[in-house]
Amino acid sequence: MPTLNVQLFAGRSVEQKRKFVEEITRVTCETLGCSPGSVDIIITDVQKEDWATGGKLWLDQN
Repeated sequence: MPTLNVQLFAGRSVEQKRKFVEEITRVTCETLGCSPGSVDIIITDVQKEDWATGGKLWLDQN
């Protein structure tokens, strides 16, 4: 039973997330040979002030 944890910047629409999980589930099943009902995907929306790369918050990056 694969469980995928995905972190994204907040702001995606429900429709974007719906399409994303459909496609991720499809590819996971093709690759791992599992059934769609066994694939769990947890999406965590992260604000740009809570994510940093290279010592800088994404909120402050251009």
